[in-house]
Amino acid sequence: MPQKDPCQKQACEIQKCLQANNYLESKCQAVIQELRKCCARYPKGRSLVCSGFEKEEEENLAMKSGSK
Repeated sequence: MPQKDPCQKQACEIQKCLQANNYLESKCQAVIQELRKCCARYPKGRSLVCSGFEKEEEENLAMKSGSK
């Protein structure tokens, strides 16, 4: 049986917040930050819900190194 995603709870909270606030990300920054904190606690690949943040981080690093 696969292990439970350690950051699933935070991801669900983001979905609830977005639905309650007409999908305005600006209203959900606190819950988004909580998910980022959770993702930072686990190694890459450990949490499926963190994969979007990991991809975003890789793209930002690639842009920074390419702009020099």
